[in-house]
Amino acid sequence: MTSHAAHLEDRLDLARKMAVEAGVLALKYFNAREQLIVETKADPQDVVSIADREVEELIRSRIIGSFPDDAILGEEYGVSSGTSDYTWVIDPIDGTSPFVNGMPSWCISIAALHGEEIAIGVIYVPCNDELYASAVGMGARLNGKLLTLNGERTIRDAVTGIGANHHVSPASVALIVEKLLDAGGNFIRNGSGALMLAYVAAGRLVGYYEPYMHAWDCMAGYCLVKEAGGWHHPFPVKGDGLTKGAPVLAAALGAVNDLREIANL
Repeated sequence: MTSHAAHLEDRLDLARKMAVEAGVLALKYFNAREQLIVETKADPQDVVSIADREVEELIRSRIIGSFPDDAILGEEYGVSSGTSDYTWVIDPIDGTSPFVNGMPSWCISIAALHGEEIAIGVIYVPCNDELYASAVGMGARLNGKLLTLNGERTIRDAVTGIGANHHVSPASVALIVEKLLDAGGNFIRNGSGALMLAYVAAGRLVGYYEPYMHAWDCMAGYCLVKEAGGWHHPFPVKGDGLTKGAPVLAAALGAVNDLREIANL
């Protein structure tokens, strides 16, 4: 095993372990959510609680303890610089709105970049005890079972995930939905883009599109989809691109052309 492969294996192992550990902590807060103090960010629908912050603190502490030279980008605490070739990208609780409202569609999302390549993607869904794990060249797995996408499914015989937030106008979202329905497709939105990307990797959704997402919402899901045999639209990682939002699209191969046309990508 090469040195890089060994380093990747070690980080993947850490990502799996801390995703589950973070999920246990988040689930405790979820089960006692009536006691949470919920704050809003830029929009009343964009919320955060102490659960988000403590879960990110836990993940950061585990990374620093094992790989102190790695950089970290998290939704709640921003960027901490590093000297290695690795940058962790984490969303402590993706789907905070479902979380605080008692719905199970939220997850822990942990990714790592090696240079400019998405190298690791792990998503844990505490309410369902589902662990999605992937690393470049190693495949994608759900609770240990290898995921392989069916490249023949299209938007017309499967369901597509659609995301929306305050960065995108209601008219734009309505047009996306209209175009998808006109093309013979159907859609869901469950409040967690990371989780819906994991569902693409698992074949539960044929694709996922959101006009504006941040790296911490999509990096882990992108790795999962790619390693399961799917495709994803590139996310800008050079310069300060990693800290800004961008369009996110991932799909099984049979749905790529239709969804790229719908998204104008």
